[in-house]
Amino acid sequence: MRTQVGIIGAGPAGLLLSRLLQLRGIDTVVLENRSRAYVEARIRAGILEQHTVTTLIDAGVGDRLQREGMPHDGVHLQYPGTRHHLDFAQLCGRNVWLYGQSEVVKDLIAAQLDDGPPLLFDVSDVSPEDVDGDAPRIRFTDAEGRAQVLECDVVVGADGFHGVSRPVVTAGTSGRTWERTYPYAWLGILADVAPSSDELVYAWHPDGFALLSMRSPTVSRLYLQVDPTEKIEDWSDDRIWDGLSTRFALDGWELQTGPVTEKSILPMRSFVSAPMRRGRLFLAGDAAHIVPPTGAKGLNLAVADVTLLATALTRLVQEQRTDLVDSYSDRALARVWRCTHFSWWMTSMLHRSGDDFDAELQLSQLRRVCSSEAAARELAENYTGLPVDA
Repeated sequence: MRTQVGIIGAGPAGLLLSRLLQLRGIDTVVLENRSRAYVEARIRAGILEQHTVTTLIDAGVGDRLQREGMPHDGVHLQYPGTRHHLDFAQLCGRNVWLYGQSEVVKDLIAAQLDDGPPLLFDVSDVSPEDVDGDAPRIRFTDAEGRAQVLECDVVVGADGFHGVSRPVVTAGTSGRTWERTYPYAWLGILADVAPSSDELVYAWHPDGFALLSMRSPTVSRLYLQVDPTEKIEDWSDDRIWDGLSTRFALDGWELQTGPVTEKSILPMRSFVSAPMRRGRLFLAGDAAHIVPPTGAKGLNLAVADVTLLATALTRLVQEQRTDLVDSYSDRALARVWRCTHFSWWMTSMLHRSGDDFDAELQLSQLRRVCSSEAAARELAENYTGLPVDA
């Protein structure tokens, strides 16, 4: 098999990169070790920055997003006795959209299988080789159990934190990694109940953080801060709703409850690996970095990565110019660290650690954001997404 860009991973990063390169006349093959059903069912992020929405629409995969997605002009910040609305449109002239990552993936897969380049599911034994030269390859076993070799000009690892690509990069470079594991986790649920608020609610409470989000006008997505050692089987639906009702409590307002259709516990961590390139192998998305979900940056960082990478690879493949691929890692990491800081800041401001001194600092910060236009604008600019200079 032969292609120009071999992409490992059919998550949003790999699929969107394939789409962007296709529109620029560059051939790709996407390899995925899971089934299509598994990939489309993975529940992940749901908040899209303005740049992400624009990129998907410009790539021709935004029709359903525009029909079914939910634009939001702000969020509510809450602490006991106070719920304050931050108007993003007024503060920075941008907004965000609520549209599940699984729906983005479905749209990208449908486009790929309709008129796009090859997308192979259920592959195994994937191994990038000879990435330091000009003719790298990917060895893999296809869904029928046959050994295959994909010859490429470039390999892109968009295969997530546990993928095979990052170890190849780190083994051949003098790079390093940074990691922080947070002392709390999120218990997340999907519930068949209309959202109780017009906008997302980020709530600080002495018992811990809570987030009210949504997936549609009839489906709510809610999160509750828990200890990372908690077991999901110890949390009945009634216990979850009681915890959420306590943390969102506000005079004159009531949390609406309904049947819980899914629940899980999500550990929280930050992780960055540098560089994001070794020779002709490039990393994008979770293969290179992970952020806690508080800042809603994971999917959006992946889109920013592939926006930069698509332009850089186009120049390399079509013009044999290396300037943009040579600077890709530094440019991508500059944005990664900015978003990593914002995600850390949001996480640190809203999650209870059990320390009363920290609690007073958190409340002071929340009051500052809710009373200062400058502080509110800083949050709004970061939350809705900083520009991507491709």
